[in-house]
Amino acid sequence: MRFGQYAAMTNTDQPFAGAAETPTGLPRMAYVLTGCIAVIGSNSLGLGPIAPEVAESLGSSVSSVMTAAAAFGLGTATSALFLARHIDRIGARRMLQFALALLAAALVLSALSPNVAVLVAGQLIAGIASGVALPAIYSSAAAVAPPGRESRTIGVVLTGWTLSMVAGVSLSAVLADVVHWRAVFVAIAALALAAIAMISTSKYHETLASQSAPFPLEALKIQGTKPLLIACGAFMAAFYGMYGYLGDYLHNGLGQAVSANGLAALVYGFGFGAATLLDNVVDRLGAKRVMPIAFLGTGTVYVGMTLFGGSFTALLIAVFLWGLANHFGLNVLIMRLSAIDPARRGTIMGLNSAVTYLAGFVGTAAFGPLHASFGFATSALVAAMLMLIAAFAAAWRKADVVALDTTSEQS
Repeated sequence: MRFGQYAAMTNTDQPFAGAAETPTGLPRMAYVLTGCIAVIGSNSLGLGPIAPEVAESLGSSVSSVMTAAAAFGLGTATSALFLARHIDRIGARRMLQFALALLAAALVLSALSPNVAVLVAGQLIAGIASGVALPAIYSSAAAVAPPGRESRTIGVVLTGWTLSMVAGVSLSAVLADVVHWRAVFVAIAALALAAIAMISTSKYHETLASQSAPFPLEALKIQGTKPLLIACGAFMAAFYGMYGYLGDYLHNGLGQAVSANGLAALVYGFGFGAATLLDNVVDRLGAKRVMPIAFLGTGTVYVGMTLFGGSFTALLIAVFLWGLANHFGLNVLIMRLSAIDPARRGTIMGLNSAVTYLAGFVGTAAFGPLHASFGFATSALVAAMLMLIAAFAAAWRKADVVALDTTSEQS
């Protein structure tokens, strides 16, 4: 069954509150899911800017406080690998509500932390919740997407990362400055509870699995998953490896003020968000055709950083294009993975999240010595090579499975 047929089948039962369309032609639930992403992103990205204040308050060091961020990533990868598979039996909507409730509790624990150890525990639990919530969000986005508007729907949901980066992180820093760093976690917890309330008023059709959820290694046997997960790993390792050390290069390599790091994050976020305006191109051309092009485009941006990274202005332009290209890459990756098997969508998206966070760990760890020994330009060149691997994996014939392309059938 091709994707056009599958989309028509799975979206016929959508005339519920959650699937009611907005003036943009997209279901209201898509914007609720955008908010859910923003909540998770605000927590995962928000600790760094307030870490000095947290360290001072708890009588510890910034590096000790940042172990909480590492614990979050570990919890996310682990739960995505071993718990997300249950989404297919229980349903993405119910699992998302449960995960957000656990996230809210973990954030309250983080806010009440008397020492770093409790903060680390709170963020580990928050990671466990996020490792279930993210696959559930992506599965729900695919389920509520109207036929022919899959890319635009998923693109809107992905702008939650832009909101968390541009607004969430900035407001967190202000809130920590004006009120207290503990207020940041309380505010995010309140938003998580608000998201639960909005989800409870929404209903949409889901294709639930009739058999027990497969274990992670068994899920790798699902036809078409391996090439796309390889592409995901290369894509994310390149991103985290470059993003993790961009700030150091701006400050120590180009002599920019520390505030330039925030400007770069904003420029990247604007690029990522601006790509939403072009998501209809993916719906017209099809995810399978666009995916290798998106990855090659990202690789070209990395080559541009290698050649022109000595100029702060040129680098900011490259960072904007980086956000633009990464949006398309992530969008089509989720589209293709979520379309492989609707009944096992949660399991597959769990693998995607696990690979994402593991690749983030590997990329950050590997690019550190690379950046220190050979410099930013060499790191960007290695990132470009990783994108070549991602593009080849995306174009691999065995990834062309049932229900893979949205519009090639329609055009």
